[in-house]
Amino acid sequence: MTAVHNHIDSKTSIRRDQLITVGDLKTFKTDLLTEIAGIVKHTGGQTPKRWLKAAEVRKLLGLSPNTLKNLRNNGTLPYTQLGGVFYFDYNDLQKVFEELKTLPHGHK
Repeated sequence: MTAVHNHIDSKTSIRRDQLITVGDLKTFKTDLLTEIAGIVKHTGGQTPKRWLKAAEVRKLLGLSPNTLKNLRNNGTLPYTQLGGVFYFDYNDLQKVFEELKTLPHGHK
């Protein structure tokens, strides 16, 4: 395989193994939705506490700090900030995942 070089500037290049494809994102989304469904099933459908701190959301969804930060900064996950602490509304998290849910190919 040849490396894809996309020169952003004279010192930075991107290699093929550093690119994220649409397929990668779809796989991530499917894995994330599966994880959430398992958590909801595990809790017996009980709604957890409404406001979750960032660390709780990361643990719940299996996200790295940077991934959660990116989802927050790009507007995917709404949040409230009090002082230096970020809080996420559990109901907002559910809404986001419902919006991201897609049907398998061939279903309408």
